[in-house]
Amino acid sequence: MKTLIIAEAGVNHNGDLDMALQLCKAAKEAGADIVKFQTFRTENILTKDATLAPYQAENIGVSKSQFAMIKELELDFSSFKRIKEYCDKIGIQFLSTPDDEDSLDFLVDELGMKTIKIGSGEISNIPFLRKIGIKRLPIILSTGMATLGEIERAVYELEHVGSGDITLMHCTSSYPCPFNEVNLRAMHTISEAFGYKVGYSDHTQGIIVPIAAVALGAVAIEKHFTLDKKLPGPDHLASIEPNELRLMIESIRNIEVALGDGKKRPSQSEKATKEAVRRSIVAACPIKKGTIFSYDNITTKRTGQKGLPSEMWDYVIGRLASRDFSEDEPICL
Repeated sequence: MKTLIIAEAGVNHNGDLDMALQLCKAAKEAGADIVKFQTFRTENILTKDATLAPYQAENIGVSKSQFAMIKELELDFSSFKRIKEYCDKIGIQFLSTPDDEDSLDFLVDELGMKTIKIGSGEISNIPFLRKIGIKRLPIILSTGMATLGEIERAVYELEHVGSGDITLMHCTSSYPCPFNEVNLRAMHTISEAFGYKVGYSDHTQGIIVPIAAVALGAVAIEKHFTLDKKLPGPDHLASIEPNELRLMIESIRNIEVALGDGKKRPSQSEKATKEAVRRSIVAACPIKKGTIFSYDNITTKRTGQKGLPSEMWDYVIGRLASRDFSEDEPICL
């Protein structure tokens, strides 16, 4: 099964439409299925005195309010129309996380977005979840910072108003996320608890963890990327650059092939190796016709699969040689 790869541009456009379009192009060239942004009206999502998250304060390296920082990263609806048109032109799926009801209605009703991504911060936002569920579209729900109980409540609210196609994304909302807090096995816990498809939204540095998540069964991978990690902004440091994104996607596609169908059987490429390394029963010394085959006069060696295979050892022991055999000659009955 092909893993859905979401290249998370997020707010790494720094409020610049041209940079947003460049991110779309980079995601397409890297082989991503989807390029995802975040759509919001700053006034609708936080108060003017809301404090920065610790990672935001550390990553931007300046003292400002969360409101001021977010406002600088906001793109207007007309910009997202341009982004959607460009994605359609170059052949990559556009997706954006709505962070408020106005943005939700715009993305779904005006841009025709067919899937809704819910960020981890909204998993406990009950009225907003109900508004999303009413749209009755496939949903990708990130579960960062959440307990199983909170995931259960969110799923209930979405299902209660009509949602039935939900992909739950295991996530650790730390930027960057330390490896000892990733807890990839939680994907299995989430899957067993709710019966929905489970993916992984990654905030670690590098590309190792999302590749491992695919090996563990993730049906979707979301990964932040940027044109340049050195750009100013809260998420660039926890993102990967286009060449890393390309390598991650190539590696995931290789893992998908390597996972196979689960049936244990010799592969096509093993057949020649099997002929070369599997042992056959041979004479350990010259054997005269009528001699009883025993541990003293036969052994197993590689012959290119000439003679009787070594698994017939017990069948051969105790039988009579039908003719003379020279040393190392494959035994036949």
